[in-house]
Amino acid sequence: MKRFLSVFLALAAIASLPAYATEGGVGRSITGMQAASYSGLVPPTPGWNWQLGYAYYSGDISGSKEVPLTGGGSSLGIKAEFQLATAVGMYIWNTKPSSWNFASMVELPFAYVGVTADLDLGQLHRSVHDSATGLYDMTFVPVIASHHFSQTQHLSLALYVEAPTGDYKKGQLANTSLNTWVFTPTVGYTQLFNQGSLEWSTTVGVDFYTKDNATDYQNGSVFHLDSLLVQRFPSGWGVGAVGGWIDQIDKDTGPLADRLNGFKGRALSFGPMVNYLKKWQGGQVEFSLRWLHEFDVKNRTQGNPALLSATISL
Repeated sequence: MKRFLSVFLALAAIASLPAYATEGGVGRSITGMQAASYSGLVPPTPGWNWQLGYAYYSGDISGSKEVPLTGGGSSLGIKAEFQLATAVGMYIWNTKPSSWNFASMVELPFAYVGVTADLDLGQLHRSVHDSATGLYDMTFVPVIASHHFSQTQHLSLALYVEAPTGDYKKGQLANTSLNTWVFTPTVGYTQLFNQGSLEWSTTVGVDFYTKDNATDYQNGSVFHLDSLLVQRFPSGWGVGAVGGWIDQIDKDTGPLADRLNGFKGRALSFGPMVNYLKKWQGGQVEFSLRWLHEFDVKNRTQGNPALLSATISL
């Protein structure tokens, strides 16, 4: 059961991917990165569990598109690079045996953000680059509730809360904070086949943003659905595919957003993933690597997100 812990730890790492929110053309959620193994399952074994993660994303919006920037103002297209290192801790509650299990989680993220924007100043056109490194917006999950329909069917309910703990300066091109609170109610489902060796897991959530008071910009809520299919082998290796769909439900609002007709975004992604599980007496570590290609993208940066994680259970 220990290997099932990786799902929520991975989700916490993914939840804090540094980006510019809808204000800036990306968002709290990156297409396909919310998918996680065993997303419906919290195991019954109580105690602390840990994960270290590294996420990378590089994308751009063409210069023909005006883009709202996180620090305020807009640019004609952007190129952005995000790198994120995370340490995640999850505590599984000590509860009586039942069809329900519960957990709580906290995540500490450190980010590098690099942005290149094209600015038009009358007849002058120039490209400006900025970067920032430091603590990013932390994620808290007060309660994760998991219901076990059977040994092969599991459902989870959780509320992810991202707090603006990173550094933010109005007018600065690159920031390590979205300068908003983000609340994400999330549902996960896991179905196991072939005595558990074949897994299908799906995660569905909606990001709700508070207003960025520094720029008078209100991001619209964003729906995301992410799914994976993985075949695991006795050797410890696992191979599969992962995909995602992001669709902004309502328009952004504010003076700049209104000028850009709400800047509603969408994107799809698909790619391979590989896992490796190593066990020893008293513990185990599971490594996971995924790479995705984004397509059918509108009003968001388009790129190839990647995620590497190591989940340690002792």
